[in-house]
Amino acid sequence: MTTTVIDGNVAGESATPRRLPRIPLIDQARGVALIAMAIYHFTWDLGFFGYIDPETATTGGWRIFARLIAGSFLFLVGFSLVLGHQRGFRPRPFFIRLGKLALAAGAITLATWFAFPQTFIFFGILHAIAAASLVGLLFLRLPVVLTLAAAAAAVAAPLYLRAPVFDHPALWWVGLSVEVPRSNDYVPLLPWIAPVLLGIALARLFVASALPERLAGFGNATKSRWKSLLEAAGRHSLAIYLVHQPVLIALVYGFSLVFPAPAADPAVSYTKSCMRACQGERDAGFCQSFCGCTLDALVKQNLFADLNRGAIDVATDQRIATLSMQCTADAEAGIAPKE
Repeated sequence: MTTTVIDGNVAGESATPRRLPRIPLIDQARGVALIAMAIYHFTWDLGFFGYIDPETATTGGWRIFARLIAGSFLFLVGFSLVLGHQRGFRPRPFFIRLGKLALAAGAITLATWFAFPQTFIFFGILHAIAAASLVGLLFLRLPVVLTLAAAAAAVAAPLYLRAPVFDHPALWWVGLSVEVPRSNDYVPLLPWIAPVLLGIALARLFVASALPERLAGFGNATKSRWKSLLEAAGRHSLAIYLVHQPVLIALVYGFSLVFPAPAADPAVSYTKSCMRACQGERDAGFCQSFCGCTLDALVKQNLFADLNRGAIDVATDQRIATLSMQCTADAEAGIAPKE
């Protein structure tokens, strides 16, 4: 059956939509996303325990990988929302699922508050899925073109609508704060509602075509053991999400008791931390000079060891303020730190 879109509405949608078969590929895709997520979190754990650079999982290709994983989960949320309510909104299963998500998200927030108080997860992927599911309901029967336009607007919003008013912690979930909050998993509504809306739009086109029956038959006819395992994982994605990271952390921690990671060079760690903080405000050339200068000064004044063990308050110690001012002046004048 050919599908066309007229004025944003899917041609072929009837007042009483046909009953769709279960499509194994959807659960299998969710299972693949779970494997990718576990790989990413294992990499983060290796960095946390010192086996690799702690910044590995949050920079470069790994950062892109993490965003692709989050986007795939959210896309599947929108796609599944349409499939689950294609014949009409089903409040009981929807709110049962939403309640489970809310409880799981709250548990994640509480656990990370105690484990990582400075970077706890206040609005991570589970929070985003719960919120996006509610918002997604509004688009289940709207024209596809309007849904796609809303997805594009969600992507553009953080580029043009950031404002200091959203810096209040109560509004961090929106995603329009000027200062990006620190969190081990931050997935605000904007722009992350976009993949959900894209999933809804494509699912609307999907259910109006002959693809559901074809894919359902294909998935059942060619199913192997590994596909069955992926499908089972996809059907229990929430449970796997909640369990996998504690298991991975326990495994890496147990390994570290037998084979401890090599101690990090404090000078390298200081330089990376200094560069990361500096480059938010100044260019790389200035930061390299400034950080090298302050490291040299800290070592020469026998302050570096005390700074590393937290015996110096950098916000109030006058010695730190003095050497920082001197190194700022030297870096602005182009004076390289002495070897």
